Amino acid sequence: MKFAWIRPNGTWKDRKDSITAALEAGFDEIVDFDNAETIKELGNVKIISDKEDADITLIGLDKKISVEDVNREKLKDKKVAAYVEINNKEDEKLVSKLGTVADYIILKGKNWKVIPLENIIASLQNRNSKIMVDVANYEEAKLALETMEHGSDGVLLSSNDGNEIRKLGELIEKTAQEVYDLKSATVTKIESVGIGDRVCVDTCTMMNIGEGILVGSFASGLFLIHSESLENEYVASRPFRVNAGAVHAYVMTPGNKTRYLSELEAGDEVLTVNADGIASTAIVGRSKIEKRPLLMIEAEYEGMKIRTLVQNAETIRLVTDKKEPISVSKLKVGDKVLAYFSEGARHFGMAIEEQIIEK
Repeated sequence: MKFAWIRPNGTWKDRKDSITAALEAGFDEIVDFDNAETIKELGNVKIISDKEDADITLIGLDKKISVEDVNREKLKDKKVAAYVEINNKEDEKLVSKLGTVADYIILKGKNWKVIPLENIIASLQNRNSKIMVDVANYEEAKLALETMEHGSDGVLLSSNDGNEIRKLGELIEKTAQEVYDLKSATVTKIESVGIGDRVCVDTCTMMNIGEGILVGSFASGLFLIHSESLENEYVASRPFRVNAGAVHAYVMTPGNKTRYLSELEAGDEVLTVNADGIASTAIVGRSKIEKRPLLMIEAEYEGMKIRTLVQNAETIRLVTDKKEPISVSKLKVGDKVLAYFSEGARHFGMAIEEQIIEK
């Protein structure tokens, strides 16, 4: 996931306005060497500086650094960002060495657009360091994050311009979106199975028609369960809610990871997914587990059978291959519904290459 740090400058008033804009744009990591305590009064932020009380130690901003400098900082058991100005091939070699010890490497050049960023990224592919580029405005940030073959992991925006910061926030949100290849699966069985514990997930996000979360009994396939964003004569719409299914089911979370529905609680993250497969991260505001009558739904796609259990109620909906919500009370064998299929298995929520039989 792409990310950004903000580095305000100038008077405290200028810095305060830019930090406020950063917080509003969703950035909570601020590079500042002088105002840590005052900044933290504005919100819950991480301070990046060379001070002992910094959340992330930044070295190299005011001097040329060596690998030994980072090693000394590592002894403090704190994440370290190494700032390197790229002027020649020796600086590129230094970056490669720093990749073995620094958590973040921030690159800067007098004309940064000609920094051989691709060469540096290639030399660090087997390292743990995240590559950042020091940029002065939104356009430079966009170029660093998007237009190169790989792009940097993040940017350090050295600017007080609130509009630039907010535009960068929108760009980061866009690049953070995951896309899931939803398939049209044919419903092969619908069966009432009795009473069970089901989970209702209330998010801090208002979902639109055609949007919901991916849920299923099998790691190999998850159904798109629709949000309660539709009105009906009995219940008002609750577009923040997905009546997701039985406690045992998997739910997709950011990074193509899954969790059990029963594990979700306030503050956790889930993915909301629309009918085109475009996903966004949503915060769980509340998770409700209640006993309800359950319905088992089975569907098949190219020989792969998947199942899920949902509450047997009119307001529970899946999404058809026409990208329209359909109530489980009206669902029939032969109907086409959207689902996400994957190969392999799950180990602690992560996809692994392993043969598995689910039934």
